[in-house]
Amino acid sequence: MTSYMYYPGCSLEGSARAYSASLAAIVAPLGIELHEIDDWNCCGATEYLTLSPLRGHALIARNLALAEAQRKGTSTLVAPCSACYVNLSKTDRYFRENRSFGDRVNAALAADDLHYTGGAVRVRHLLEVLIEDVGLDAIAARVTRPLHGLRVAPYLGCLVSRPDLDGRWGQREQPHELDRLMGALGAEVVDYPLRTACCGGHMTQISPDTAWELIRRLVEGADQAHADVMATVCPMCQMNVDAYQGEMDRHYRARYQVPILFFTQLMGLAFGLAPEKLGIGTEVVSPARALARIGVEVAEPEPEVEPGAPQTHEPKRQKRPQGLPMPEPLLDRKPQPAEAER
Repeated sequence: MTSYMYYPGCSLEGSARAYSASLAAIVAPLGIELHEIDDWNCCGATEYLTLSPLRGHALIARNLALAEAQRKGTSTLVAPCSACYVNLSKTDRYFRENRSFGDRVNAALAADDLHYTGGAVRVRHLLEVLIEDVGLDAIAARVTRPLHGLRVAPYLGCLVSRPDLDGRWGQREQPHELDRLMGALGAEVVDYPLRTACCGGHMTQISPDTAWELIRRLVEGADQAHADVMATVCPMCQMNVDAYQGEMDRHYRARYQVPILFFTQLMGLAFGLAPEKLGIGTEVVSPARALARIGVEVAEPEPEVEPGAPQTHEPKRQKRPQGLPMPEPLLDRKPQPAEAER
C-alpha cells in the first residue's frame, strides 16, 4: 500500500459526499492509503482571498503546517477538491518564492503554535496521483465492468490545470488526463473542448443570468457531443451543473437532462462496485438512463430535506469553536518597500 496525507476539504463532508464515498471505495483496490490530517480547517475557497489576502493565506497555510507536523513517511498531501488543491498549491508556492510572505503568514500561525516551511509538503490533486502513481494500466486491470457504450464528456473545470505553477499537467487549456482515465475504464470519450470552461462558481448567488449562461454552454456542449454523462473532478462544478441545470432549463425554456458524476463514481462502477456504495442516486439530474447502457440500475434522487428538518447523521468530529487567532497589527500592516522587492 502507498500512503498519502489527505485533505478532504469542506465540500466532501457536505454537498460532495458522493465524491467522498466513491473515493473511499476505490482507493483500497488500487493500493492507496489516505491519512486525513487532524484538525484541518476550510481553505477559504475563492472568496476569502479577495477580502483579505493575508488572512486567506494564513487560513490555507494552517493546513499545510498541520500536514508538515503530522507527516509520517510521506510529504505528499492529496486534495480531491479543485479549489482546495489550487489554494494549497499556490500558498506553498508563495512560501517558497517570497520569504517576506512566509514570515508574515508564519507570524500569524504562531498564534496557534504552528509554523510552515515552504516546500515541506507536496500538494497533489487526486487525479494526478491516480494517473502518475497508480498508472492507467493498473487502473484498467481493476476493471470488471467496462463502461463500454457509455459516452462520457470529460470536464475538469477551470481550476485544476490553471495556473499549473509546477507544470503538473500536459496542457493548461486542453489537458487530456481525464480523457485517458475514462478511456482506461472502457468509456467512449467524446470530443469536449469545454473541458476547462468555468461553471460559474458562486455566480448562481451573485448574477444568476451569468450563471445560467455558463451552465448552458457546458450542458449544451455535452448534449451536442451526444454525451450520456459528464465526468468531473470538481465539487463546485458537479453541484452547479447538476443542481442548477433545472433552473437553467427553465430560464432558456430548454429540456436538457445531462447527468454529471464524479470521475471516482465512474471508476467505482467500472470496478464492479454497487452504485449506492458510490453515492450514485443522490443527484438532481438522474443518471439512471445513462447508466442503464452499462447494465447498472440506480435509484431516483431522494427528495430534498426541508429547511429546519432534523438531521439524521452526526458530524464526523467536532471542529474548534473559534478560528485561528490573527495578530491584528501584523495583518493590517502594509508591506514595506524592502519587503515587496524580495
